[in-house]
Amino acid sequence: MCRTHGVTGQFEGQAWVAAGRTPPYYPDAVTLEPGADRDALVTLVDTASPGASVKDSFADLDLTETGFRVLFEAQWIHRPAGAAAPRTAPEPAGLVWDVVGDPDTLRDWALAWDDGSGDAGLFRAGLLADPETFVISGRSAGGSVVAGAVATRSEQVVGVSNVFARDGLGPDAAWPTVLHALDRLFPTLPVVGYEHGDDLTAAVRLGFEPVGPLRVWLRDG
Repeated sequence: MCRTHGVTGQFEGQAWVAAGRTPPYYPDAVTLEPGADRDALVTLVDTASPGASVKDSFADLDLTETGFRVLFEAQWIHRPAGAAAPRTAPEPAGLVWDVVGDPDTLRDWALAWDDGSGDAGLFRAGLLADPETFVISGRSAGGSVVAGAVATRSEQVVGVSNVFARDGLGPDAAWPTVLHALDRLFPTLPVVGYEHGDDLTAAVRLGFEPVGPLRVWLRDG
């Protein structure tokens, strides 16, 4: 995502750090091991302008003294490869899924994800050129995009993010559709991500296990 906005990053020992301000909803730094050096981390982040953010992957930092506040807390989640949905899991909503493959379809997907918030431009056409990124679209019987997610594949796992549903559908409609797609695209890979609130509850109902906390920090000034 960052590369499509012209932002690069590098690994700096205990963290990944972006060279400049990242796109909305994406952190400027991500800790890679517990007990990261707080002061060293903050010096690597651009705090000269508002909006600096840090994903505290182990929820073990206190950045309040450096001008940050907690934006939200969440749980890392993990689902083994080939895991069957529990019998109590919600049924799929009858949506038809596919992988977005062209800029016009990506624009339709982004507008559905954004749902009027004004951030649809976050998802640029360059994202489609990344062979490890898969934008999953769930369409209603009328052909409208009403659910979706972004999957990022590595050798060991597939990460899922940006799970959404609209038009009166909730997480219990989005997650079964997304997992149906992931099970067919990546049948041998476990699925990981992070969620909170209703999305976390829905993911757990579908066989995900919470495996640890994380915290996202934001610096307003």
